[in-house]
Amino acid sequence: MMYQPLWLTFKLALATTLCLLLLGIPIAAVLAKSRSKLKPFLEAIISLPLVLPPSVLGFYLLLAFSPQNGFGKMLDVAFNIRLLFSFSGLVISSIIYSLPFMVHPVQAGLEALPASLREASQTLGKSSWQTFIKVLLPNIKPALLTGIILTFAHTLGEFGLVLMIGGNIPGVTKVASIAIYDEVESLNFSTAHIYAAILMVVSFVILLTVYLTNKRLNKSRIAT
Repeated sequence: MMYQPLWLTFKLALATTLCLLLLGIPIAAVLAKSRSKLKPFLEAIISLPLVLPPSVLGFYLLLAFSPQNGFGKMLDVAFNIRLLFSFSGLVISSIIYSLPFMVHPVQAGLEALPASLREASQTLGKSSWQTFIKVLLPNIKPALLTGIILTFAHTLGEFGLVLMIGGNIPGVTKVASIAIYDEVESLNFSTAHIYAAILMVVSFVILLTVYLTNKRLNKSRIAT
């Protein structure tokens, strides 16, 4: 068994999760606070990866990233960057694909907070930024943890999108899900089973960690 696909898989999941921490939390905060008529439209766009087959999203990203078309051509000509069949392309496509898994839990956590919490903080002289960082985010720890873990776990299992954007390049884009497909095609079921078992155990452990941690945090909050 080659360990490189597993390393690439965890590297992709970690990079995607870190990027979505920076992008997803501000988006969730804007949606939680917004009363705009456009809010349902924006929520529908962000939620599209939940219902779209990964191959559909992968197909349109394949067209967008292609150096023959507008966005991909601009990156190629202006910055000499090609996203297709590269690890960077995988990260960007994974960010788009996993966006709802970070935004939805954080948005729900922020919407569940009482308005009096924000008002009390601002009455005490805290700015909107200080209120968000020092008051609101610490009060939605279970939602943040859920978003982080779901994003990481979801990225571990990507297949269709990864295959469309990254192909199957060993050491560059061949992640564990692609390696499983390769081994099954070669009728090498024992190696495919090892890859699959590792992903399943890791996914179960991180999900169990979320549930146990959230249970402990909720008990602490009720006790206080």
